[in-house]
Amino acid sequence: MTETFHEAPVAIFTAATVHAQADAPVQAFAAGGDRVTATGSLAALRERFPSAPVHDFGSATIVPGFHDAHMHIGMTAEDLLHLDLSHAAVGTLDKLLDRVREGARDASPGEWLRGARYDDAKTGILTRTELDAAAGDIPTVVTHVAGHWGVANSAALSAFGYHDGSTPPPGGEFGRFDDGRLDGKLVERALMDVLYPGTSKTDSPLRPSSPEERAVGLRRAVEMFHAAGLTSICDALTAPEDLALLRRARDAGELTLRTSMLIAVDHYPKVRDLGIGSGFGDDLLRLIGVKSFVDGAIGGRTCLLSEPFRGSDYRGIQITATEELRETIAQVHRDGNRMGVHANGDTAIRILLDIYEQLAREVPRPGLRHRIEHCTLIDDEILRRMRALDAIAVPFAGYTAYHGGALESWYGPERLERMFAHRSFLDAGVTVAGSSDYPCGPFEPLLGLQGMVTRQGVDDGAVIGEKQRISAAEALRVYTLGSAEACGEADRKGRLAPGYLADFVVLDQDPLAIDPRGIASIPVRHTYVGGTEVWRA
Repeated sequence: MTETFHEAPVAIFTAATVHAQADAPVQAFAAGGDRVTATGSLAALRERFPSAPVHDFGSATIVPGFHDAHMHIGMTAEDLLHLDLSHAAVGTLDKLLDRVREGARDASPGEWLRGARYDDAKTGILTRTELDAAAGDIPTVVTHVAGHWGVANSAALSAFGYHDGSTPPPGGEFGRFDDGRLDGKLVERALMDVLYPGTSKTDSPLRPSSPEERAVGLRRAVEMFHAAGLTSICDALTAPEDLALLRRARDAGELTLRTSMLIAVDHYPKVRDLGIGSGFGDDLLRLIGVKSFVDGAIGGRTCLLSEPFRGSDYRGIQITATEELRETIAQVHRDGNRMGVHANGDTAIRILLDIYEQLAREVPRPGLRHRIEHCTLIDDEILRRMRALDAIAVPFAGYTAYHGGALESWYGPERLERMFAHRSFLDAGVTVAGSSDYPCGPFEPLLGLQGMVTRQGVDDGAVIGEKQRISAAEALRVYTLGSAEACGEADRKGRLAPGYLADFVVLDQDPLAIDPRGIASIPVRHTYVGGTEVWRA
């Protein structure tokens, strides 16, 4: 039996299977305070802690708490206050428009109508014409599931100051009908600059939700994530209002989801003036670094590619100019803080690696490991450069499962063998984390595990880049230990071992033992954070 870490009132936990990811097999573990204090056989722990209650979950399986290294809880808290226009919720374009029509009827004078998670590939093509017919003069904005573009009706376009003669902002694009008129599609900065406070440099005419309203959305989000087995997440685009929301929830005892944050780069000067940086905070709420962007989205088809999207001559968009990116990353790096930079396409990743390599030469910061958010399309050269830098990859786990065969229609089969490259990262010795990018992808970590193992679309069964398949055991490590390392928390998360946080999930079946096509369907029985149950089925 492993030695006790520290003396405290403890409880003992056991199940038929315990995947502790420790140095030796574990049958049971004891938790005191918020930490694992000892591991070993159930009999030995009973003898050592005779008064400790024993929680025996019988035939179930215990795994360390799932850790999503890149999602957006602040954005989710807002989205949950508005129309759910995901394909799962609406199914067809007609039903999407019915939901918009109902929302417009219920809207108060002066109120905007907002919808989220619209998927053009699954639901159908939406323009300002359809939104005008459904919403009338109510300003309406529908954001795409990828989060990098959306569709506005005529009233919203006018309120944003956009008209048929407008020039898009740098790093943004407008969609247009064949006759040159705006079709309502706002791409990258054309949307972000007027809608998302975390990345906006301009004022928006939208009334921000009140702190009380957003607190309701946050509570819903936390429960939703715990129900899926998540115990830790990283909010990968935090604005000051998001930090205020999370701090209020923490102070009220409502934040039971361990949350690390990448502050949006536009707000870094405020953080810097306060003299705080990576690692500031505690095990419940912690700042781990700074977020910036190179390019666009995979599902939104705006990432920056060396070769065009399949069947087109379009190569995507660079959101942030290279020199601006270099200047901001250099400041963060010199200050000793970690960067997490969004780079999907291979051209975008190379632009970022050029900057990381220059800074490593000019201002060495041993141990300061920068991240590449999404890091989707790679090749052998990119892998070698990342390994030399000890950079961390944070790719999508569930995109193959969600998008399925649509990915091949956009990128072609050859590139799919180099996308979401978990196998290549692991084989090259590059640290790789588990992430969903929710609300841009499905948040359920078990679906992410299934996607990494099977590389199959859930709806169509299409196999997407099968050379990148990894084992279920490797996928579990990615979504626990890999994510902890990406967030600078590998010394206390990802294992059930003495001194580690007692964060764990009780599953109805063993994801390492069943047909991997069924991993996403495994029921979550209980979720524990710091040895305390935060959710049960």
